[in-house]
Amino acid sequence: MTFEIIRIDPFDDAAVDAWWDAYAAARRVDMGENAVIWSREESRAELQQPSATTDRRAFAAIEHGEVIGSASLALSLKDNVHIGAIGVNVPEEHRRRGVGSALLGHVERKAAAAGRTTMRADIFWPASAPADGTGEPGREFARRHGYDVAIGDLQSRLDLPVPDAVIDELLAEAPADGYTVRTWSGPVPDDLVAEWAALDALLDTEAPTGDLDIEASSSDVADYRADEQLIARQGRTSYGTAALTADGHIAAYTQIVVSRDDGNAYQWGTLVRRQDRGRRLGLRVKLENLRMLQRLSPATTRAYTFNADENAHMLAVNTRLGFRMTARMGELQKRLG
Repeated sequence: MTFEIIRIDPFDDAAVDAWWDAYAAARRVDMGENAVIWSREESRAELQQPSATTDRRAFAAIEHGEVIGSASLALSLKDNVHIGAIGVNVPEEHRRRGVGSALLGHVERKAAAAGRTTMRADIFWPASAPADGTGEPGREFARRHGYDVAIGDLQSRLDLPVPDAVIDELLAEAPADGYTVRTWSGPVPDDLVAEWAALDALLDTEAPTGDLDIEASSSDVADYRADEQLIARQGRTSYGTAALTADGHIAAYTQIVVSRDDGNAYQWGTLVRRQDRGRRLGLRVKLENLRMLQRLSPATTRAYTFNADENAHMLAVNTRLGFRMTARMGELQKRLG
């Protein structure tokens, strides 16, 4: 092996830049215009942010002073402590030399040393490829190394703005009788944050999970506020909407985050409490949030969302809003040992 693997110092700007360049190049060659990439400064801020919930590490393969591959490892500290979340990215000109395999083995060993027994990773392939990713570089690499698709997702894009008439027509189908809808930009209001954090923590287990070996996330308010601080440091803006019961409890919530760096909006969580389902509250809060986004961020022209391909209800909602599929994502899993 003619290269070495090092851990990146998140406060070494040049090292982070080179690490990010390899990540972005690899994603762009595989996905083209439909590559969804965290910006350089968003990635830097996440690596630098002190966290009580996640130990984040970045690694690079170095050859003759050049980064020829990048990797990441995230270890949750309060929940799902059996999981190591990883990413491996190798630019096209450095592939088929064992760089990706070496990086993957390195982060797997680091995860195992931290007591992790299940590895998770997300990979993408174009919408034009076979639905199971057969023949795509990332999927075949993962398959060779023992990673199975635990659940498949669809990446979809909505071109903005959606005409007011379309939003009004759909709102008429989701009247939310007996509920009050609140919207805001920025941090979640103090009187709602505890219930918001609790619902957000349930998202990974209440939404379709396929064969994923996961549990609900931490719902600690201080941890949630720390995540909001990271959003602010990254230059992102959060837009939130909640449907409230008559006694003021959150029945449904949704969140869209806009990136300052690429200008796109990204749909984050949407969830309706079990006891409030069947009333089209998910559609209502998404529509109200979209309308607020278009009013407050008129320069945003694209919104992206990810949904499990088995989540027929939410996919139907997105289709009516005008989302169209642009890529597929596989949530991969491998058990070590």
